[in-house]
Amino acid sequence: MFRSPNIYKLIGAWLLLSAALGGYSFAQKPQADKIELGSQTAKAGFKNEDDIRDKFNNWLLDAEAQAWLAAMGYKLSDIESVRATKPHGEKADVVVRIRLNRAVSTAETQRRGQQYLAGGEAVEGISIKLVSSANGFNQIDKRWLANYAKKWNMPSEVEAALRLYLGEVPPDKPTRDKRRMFLNELEPAQQKAVIDFFTLNKELIVSDLIEGDGADAASWIMVAFKAMDKPRWVLRSSADAVRLFAEGKVEMTRAGNLKIGRITMQRKGGDGGRETGKMLQFKINPMHLVEAK
Repeated sequence: MFRSPNIYKLIGAWLLLSAALGGYSFAQKPQADKIELGSQTAKAGFKNEDDIRDKFNNWLLDAEAQAWLAAMGYKLSDIESVRATKPHGEKADVVVRIRLNRAVSTAETQRRGQQYLAGGEAVEGISIKLVSSANGFNQIDKRWLANYAKKWNMPSEVEAALRLYLGEVPPDKPTRDKRRMFLNELEPAQQKAVIDFFTLNKELIVSDLIEGDGADAASWIMVAFKAMDKPRWVLRSSADAVRLFAEGKVEMTRAGNLKIGRITMQRKGGDGGRETGKMLQFKINPMHLVEAK
């Protein structure tokens, strides 16, 4: 565990004062148009998740890491230490453990909507999306159909329809792609079964795709938009992201894929014809989070 000596606390305080004089606010009630929404222009920039992990670990000297902590609702004066790691194969790309230098009340724990660990340590999982184009799409989840069918308790008729869509079962009639069927090529009853299932379970499915579950679920989503002279980042709670991406109907696209609110479901494809091309994937445009008010 990293514990800050007094000299580092003094350095951190000096940096905070300098940042405030430069218009970079870390007040207890952050500026509504910036930190409260978790949005700022990056000063140094970052290339990948490793950079963001390292910036959190250097929080005493890193103004952007301090802004991220403030955006997550922490007072910098309450923080004793920060330790960030990268889990493997989890929804969160970076997990940040924040130890406070004071006791945490039951009311505060309930208000934040999370359980603090023993000793006043909070755990925040962050899903990171690095974006270089305003119209780019990021994959948020990809698995074999059988995994989704089990996880979401998918009815057999829906799973059977999606097996045709993915090409796990070859089509029994002429189609645009002889290897598989698009959703708008399925029988009307099959199309209806798919749309009804995702409509009925939309909030649950979107939450699972965005946040995940378990110890390394993502409680925050950070989008770093790098296609600018001054890269911009936005940090929003996963609950806000779920509400945003769940907005809209469940409907088939003209290409024969599925839109679940603002999430696109499609066959993975590619992979040189390997079996992994038959996996089911879900994609979002992370810029919706940057542009959202």
